[in-house]
This record gives sequence, structure tokens and C-alpha cells, in this order.
Amino acid sequence: QVQLVESGGDSAQAGGSLRLSCAASGFSYSSYCMGWFRQVPGEEREGVAAIDSDGTTTYADSVKGRFTVSHDNAKNILYLQMNSLKPEDTAMYYCATPPSYKPPLTEDNWWTRCSGYWGQGTQVTVSS
Repeated sequence: QVQLVESGGDSAQAGGSLRLSCAASGFSYSSYCMGWFRQVPGEEREGVAAIDSDGTTTYADSVKGRFTVSHDNAKNILYLQMNSLKPEDTAMYYCATPPSYKPPLTEDNWWTRCSGYWGQGTQVTVSS
């Protein structure tokens, strides 16, 4: 059974940094993709960043240059380093992974290809 448990959400000042973690268990695919998504109440969930088993990464335009996604293969933990935070980054952040995946990771439709199983989310609040 795939389990994804996010942590690291907190309140921060604009310009500050946070690091989110997602501990994954229940799968050990040779090819995988893991992604970060976020959602504000009343709005659709949006893709933030993703990384696959080849080490390829992709980011939403709104976070490029500020956020960095990484994955610790030994521990199967997904990270999201968030720097230069803005109030508009305030959201519930979720990690996700699909039941199956084939590289390569491209910018086209990655938010669909890198989701399926979801964690419970961790709240990030950025104040100005």
C-alpha cells in the first residue's frame, strides 16, 4: 500500500524559506515520478514541481528559480526547498506519485503523469 506523508509546513515571512518533506513507502519502482502540488480553498489544485527516476525535474513558472525539488533515493523521501517565499505561495501542499510511470519527464501534462496517490498535505502560510 502506497503511503505518502508530508511534513515541514509552517508559517513564514515573505522572503523566507521552508523545506517540505514527503516520506514515501509501499512502492519501489525502478521508474517513478514524484510531484509537489498545492491548493488554495476554492481553487483547483496546481502542480508545483516534479522529479523522476532519471533525475529530471520540472517546475511551474511561478516557482522557477525559487523552489528546488529533490529526492533521497535511499530513504525514499521527496523534498521541496522553498526560498524567497511570497504570500501567494500560501496553500496546502501535497505530494503525489502515480501507480505507473515511464520516462521521460516533460513539461507537457506532467501534473497528470506524476500523480495518482496523494498524501494528506501540509499547510504553508506566508505573511507579508
